[in-house]
Amino acid sequence: MAKDYMHDLSGMGRPISLGAALAGALGRTLTAFSTRCPYRVGDTVIGDDPFSGRREGVVVWQDRRSVGVKTTHGVFFYDHRLVKPLE
Repeated sequence: MAKDYMHDLSGMGRPISLGAALAGALGRTLTAFSTRCPYRVGDTVIGDDPFSGRREGVVVWQDRRSVGVKTTHGVFFYDHRLVKPLE
């Protein structure tokens, strides 16, 4: 999976502690098993949130836990659990 940022190269060649290596490995393992957003960019969905209301639109941005839905009124960001596919 490609990252959207450049890694800091200032620490290249420096030794790391065993604790830091284990913490990094554990973090990557937990991230792999965490919940993922089932929607992809371009999917047509309905977002139902008590604060921003019910909006239908197209997913233009998605993260592991949230989606950005473009509607006629702008882009609204929802938790992926509050979004349902448009049938």
